[in-house]
Amino acid sequence: MSYENHRYVVMTVDPVHVGTGGMRLGRVDLSIVREPGTNLPKIPGTALHGAIRSYAAYRYGKPRCAGLGQPREGREGHCGRPTCPICYTFGYVRGEDTAQAHSGVVTITDARILLFPVYSMVGPVWVTSLSILENFGIEGQSLRDEGKARWPENLTREGHLNLGWLMVEKDGTLNVSELNFPAGIPQQVRDRIVLISDKLFTQVVNSNLEVRTSVSIDPERGAAEEGALFTYEAIPRATFLWLDVIVDDHRGEFPNKGALERWKGCLQGTDDEAKKELLKRWRLWSEREEDTAKWEEAIGKAQSWVREEKTEENGQEKWRWDTKAMQGVEQTPVGIVSAGLAWAQDLGIGGMGTRGFGRLRKIAEVAQ
Repeated sequence: MSYENHRYVVMTVDPVHVGTGGMRLGRVDLSIVREPGTNLPKIPGTALHGAIRSYAAYRYGKPRCAGLGQPREGREGHCGRPTCPICYTFGYVRGEDTAQAHSGVVTITDARILLFPVYSMVGPVWVTSLSILENFGIEGQSLRDEGKARWPENLTREGHLNLGWLMVEKDGTLNVSELNFPAGIPQQVRDRIVLISDKLFTQVVNSNLEVRTSVSIDPERGAAEEGALFTYEAIPRATFLWLDVIVDDHRGEFPNKGALERWKGCLQGTDDEAKKELLKRWRLWSEREEDTAKWEEAIGKAQSWVREEKTEENGQEKWRWDTKAMQGVEQTPVGIVSAGLAWAQDLGIGGMGTRGFGRLRKIAEVAQ
C-alpha cells in the first residue's frame, strides 16, 4: 500500500472557537466554521495542520520551521532541508538554500463531530446520529421514526427525554455494546449516548453550542471600549470529534535518527559515488558539475544540514530526537503529527486562547 490512514478521536477540553473570519447579523456576531451541506460545526484541517506543525516544531527544537514560511523582515523561514523531519512531514514554502517549495507527506482532514454533549433532565448525555456513526465506521444502527430517539436502558425509565429544549420519545433501547467505539472513550460517556436522526442532530447541535458575550478593550485606556460588545459561539467542552491523518510518503527518506546516522557516515566516508548519489537527491550536485571547489562546498553544506539536527541538552550534544521533549515520539511522519497534537491539550487549537478556549486532548487512535 502506498499510503497509510491513521484515524484519531479527540475531545475538547475547553470550548473551541475557529471562526469564519468576520462578523454577521444573526444569533451571534462571531460564528464558527460549519460544513456547508449539514450545517454542522467542524474544526478545519487547515487550523489543525498549522497548530500541530507549530507545536511539533517547538517540541523538536526547531521553532524556525513552525509556520513562518518565507523569510521576511529578518525572520527565518522554513529551513526546507531533507534532514528536517518538520519540513519533510509538513512541507515548506521556501527553504533557506533553495527557492523551491515542497509539499509534505501528511494530509490532516477536518475534525468532525462524533458525540456532542447536551444537558437533559437526567444530566449530561452525548448525542450522535446514524450518518455520523456510519461515516466513522459504525454500521448496523437504525431508527423506526426519525422524530424519536434511542438510548441505553439504564439512562432513564421514562419514555421521553429532553435534549436541551427538544423533547423526544423513545424509539427503542440502544445496545451500547454494539457501538464499537475506541477504548479511549470513557464508559460513563458510552452509557449516556443518545441516538437521533440526522435531521434532529443538526438542530440539537446548533441549539446547544456555547455562546459567550465579550467586549473589546481599548488599548490606550485598558478599559472596555464603548459600544464594542459582541457575542461568539464555540463547540462546547467534552465534545468528541474524529479526524484522519493520511501519510503518503512516496520518497521513503524520512529523517529519523537511523537515517541521520547513515547520512553522517556517508558524508564522512570515502565512497564518493555514494556521496554523489546523496547530494543529487538533495539537489546539491549534478553530473555536469566538475569543479572541485563546488564539490567541497556541497559536501560541507550537506554535513552542516546533518549537524543542524543535533542540539545540546544538559551539557551534552545529542540528536534532537533524543531530547527530553521528544521522548516516546515515534520516528515517523505520523509520530511527528502525534507529537504536535499532544501539545494541543495544553496550548489549544484556533483563536480565543486568552479567553480559555481551544484545548484538545487526543483520546484514541483507531486502526484503519
